[in-house]
Amino acid sequence: MVSSMTGFGRDSIIEAGKSFVIEIKSVNHRYMDLNIKMPRVYLTLEERIRSVIKEKLNRGKIDIYINMKVFERTDVEAVLNKSLAESYVKCLKEIQESFDLRDDVSVINIARFPEVVNIEHKEEDVELIWEIIKKPLQGALDKHIDMRFREGAKLKEDLLLKCSNIEVMLKVIQEKSSTVVLEYKEKLENRLKEIIEDKNYDEGRVAMEIAIIADKSCIDEELVRLSSHISQIRDTLEMEEPIGRKLDFIVQEMNREANTISSKSNDLTITKNILQVKSEIEKIREQTQNIE
Repeated sequence: MVSSMTGFGRDSIIEAGKSFVIEIKSVNHRYMDLNIKMPRVYLTLEERIRSVIKEKLNRGKIDIYINMKVFERTDVEAVLNKSLAESYVKCLKEIQESFDLRDDVSVINIARFPEVVNIEHKEEDVELIWEIIKKPLQGALDKHIDMRFREGAKLKEDLLLKCSNIEVMLKVIQEKSSTVVLEYKEKLENRLKEIIEDKNYDEGRVAMEIAIIADKSCIDEELVRLSSHISQIRDTLEMEEPIGRKLDFIVQEMNREANTISSKSNDLTITKNILQVKSEIEKIREQTQNIE
C-alpha cells in the first residue's frame, strides 16, 4: 500500500493517578527526522519510544508530544525529622520553665517549625510508566499510520491519473513523429529544387543528409523509455514497501527523456504535447515528495 508521509494520530490513558496524552504528527522529509517532546522525568524512555516508531515508519519529519497531568500524587511523602522535633520540644520546655509560661506546646506548633516535617519525592518506577504509556503510544501510532495510508491511496489515484494523461499525449507525439521526417524530406526537396532551378543535383547526397537529420531527430527510443517508466511507476505503486525514493528516481529519468524529446523536436504539435508531458511529470514529482 502507498503510504504518505503526512499523518496525525492521538491517544490517551488515565492510570496510576496520571493522565497521558500522546500525539504523533508528521510531514514529508527526505530522511527520518524524529523529535520527541516529553516531561524531563521520563527522558530515559526516549530510546524505547524511538525504537517503536522506527519499526513502523521509515521517512518523514515526525514530532511526538507526550503530555502528562497528575491527579493523585503517589511519588511524594511526608517524612518526620524526629531528632529535630525532640530538640524543638526540649527548647520549648526550657523556655516555659525559665519564664514561667503557660504550657501550650502542641503537635501543630512543633510541625510548623522548619524542617521538622519534610516532603520527599520518591523515585518513580520507570518500568511501570513505560507499561502505561506504551499503550497510548501504540494507539496513536496506529491512527497515524492509518491516516498515512488513506492519504497514500489518494496520492496513488492521482499519480495513476497523471500517468494515463501522459500516455494520451505520448500517443499523439508518436503518431505525429512518424510523419515528421517525411514532411521534412518533402519540404527540403522542394526548397532545393527552387534553389537550383531544376538543375541536376546529387539526389544520393540529399538522401544521406536527410537520413542524418532524421536519425538526429528520431524520438522513438525516448518514447519507448517514457512508456516503460510509466509502467514502472504503476508496478512500483503496487509494492508492499516504502517506494518514495524509487519513485523519485523514475521521475528523474522520465524528465530526462522528456527534455531530450523537447530538444530534438522542431514540430509544433510535438512541442506542444511534450510541454504538457513535462508539466504532468513535474506534478508527479511534487506528489512523490509526499510518499514514504
